[in-house]
Amino acid sequence: MALEPLSIRNMEEKTSDIFEAVVVMSKRAKQILNNRIVEEIITSADEEEVEMGVYDQIEEKNPEDYEELEKVTTTAVNEFVDGNIQWDQKENDE
Repeated sequence: MALEPLSIRNMEEKTSDIFEAVVVMSKRAKQILNNRIVEEIITSADEEEVEMGVYDQIEEKNPEDYEELEKVTTTAVNEFVDGNIQWDQKENDE
């Protein structure tokens, strides 16, 4: 579950700009987190009847139902290193 040490050379294989790599990985982590939140909202809405789309009460979570997922940063970094992320690479004219 933890993020393993990552060689800078692995990132340089994907892009020559290390800052671009960090931005791509952080944006992907944010996407993954947003997807998890939306998925949780959809499944909780399916399980209980929601009147007119209004959530009046905060659902208490049972500690026994806790499911440990891989951290979003770990997932994003692994996807980047494996080459599973596509983005528009901007060319510098400098």
